[in-house]
Amino acid sequence: MCAHRTSCPQTDSPTPHVVAAHPEQGWSLLCDGGIVFDDTGALLPDGRVVAPHRLPTEAPAVAA
Repeated sequence: MCAHRTSCPQTDSPTPHVVAAHPEQGWSLLCDGGIVFDDTGALLPDGRVVAPHRLPTEAPAVAA
């Protein structure tokens, strides 16, 4: 894979960039082959899964 691929533009950043975005489906493909999801989860290029980072929610306000 890539630590960036040769097809990637030269960049000073070690962070992979988005090569295909599908916001209507909630995911984006990165240049290193990883997939990131809108819920903050990810599939890494080596097949590992990153669980979503969800914050605990407070009880919703109730209208009287």
